[in-house]
Amino acid sequence: MGKRVLMQGNEAAVEGAIAAGLKFFAGYPITPSTEIAENCSLRLPQVGGKFIQMEDELASMAAILGASAAGYKAMTATSGPGFSLMQENIGYGAMAEIPCVIVDVQRAGPSTGLATSPSQGDYMQAKWGTHGDHPVIALSPASVLETYTLIIRAFNLAEKYRTPVIFLTDEIIGHMREGVELPNPNTLIINKRKMSFHDGANKQCYFVPEGQYVPAMKPFGQGERYNITGLAHDESGFPVNSNEIAGKLIGRLLDKIEKNADDIIRIEEYEMDDAETAVVCFGGTTRAVMDAVMQARSEGRKIGMFRPVTVWPFPEKQLQKRLPQLKNILMVEHNHGQMLLEVQRVVGQTVPVDFLGRIDGTVISPQDILSKLNETEETRHAK
Repeated sequence: MGKRVLMQGNEAAVEGAIAAGLKFFAGYPITPSTEIAENCSLRLPQVGGKFIQMEDELASMAAILGASAAGYKAMTATSGPGFSLMQENIGYGAMAEIPCVIVDVQRAGPSTGLATSPSQGDYMQAKWGTHGDHPVIALSPASVLETYTLIIRAFNLAEKYRTPVIFLTDEIIGHMREGVELPNPNTLIINKRKMSFHDGANKQCYFVPEGQYVPAMKPFGQGERYNITGLAHDESGFPVNSNEIAGKLIGRLLDKIEKNADDIIRIEEYEMDDAETAVVCFGGTTRAVMDAVMQARSEGRKIGMFRPVTVWPFPEKQLQKRLPQLKNILMVEHNHGQMLLEVQRVVGQTVPVDFLGRIDGTVISPQDILSKLNETEETRHAK
């Protein structure tokens, strides 16, 4: 059995990251993520790691890319405004294929907004925030315990697919305190990056065998030098102006995520086996949705919950599988309808999709959800 502790969500992110092998954190304090930096400053020196407070979020992202290239598992943490500043270097990390984890504890915006209030307004930014076509993996926890276990998975995916992974949590989960039983460290599965060793001046550091998508990685600081660049590059890392090479490179970066979607995507379903209405949610809205579903079930109503745990890539195949049984879908999220757009894209005209959102910094309650479900059913029956 594991250890039983009282833990905050942001603290769980740190402890889970350390369990995954985190050895370097660079960041800049910003509500509501600051506890992550504070706990890293305390905990990392205790496990032989390094903490540094940078001058801003742009530099923080650059620092963790450098640490990861040198061979260390690295992480940063921020909230919406800082996440915006990180976007250029997230694109660099995607192109240079440097594994790392970026924690975004979402808060109400735009701009400084309501700095201590909950929101899920960075969902689309996690996918489209940086420029160009690039690979994206983003995960979103719904509890303190899942924050611990899922950030380990975030590091594992970053190492396996050589890419930045976004850990898209929110103020509700980040500041929640719960009694949790942490898993026994001996039961954890921790991925190590696939290493390569090259001889000679022209090191094929981005060589990928036929039929594979992810190159092995040689860290700086272990006796070899090679090109790392955000420019389109050949297998040696050297910049090129070849459209053919650039197209092949970008195609492989996208393929390594898209063609491994079944390995990357995880969902949670609750009472979905016979559900005729699915409430779709993620992250901090989950518990309110589960409570509403339980209340509806106690009244004999066939309502269930569908929750993407991997929010990018969006689990469209898993949602499509449920469409034949559904008469209605309700999307619940703390924004103006961002995941809603993905649900509507996947569902098309097959099933009506309703929406319940919140953008004023307050939380959506189970009663809000039940009221919306009642309204939806009345409208459907009226037709």
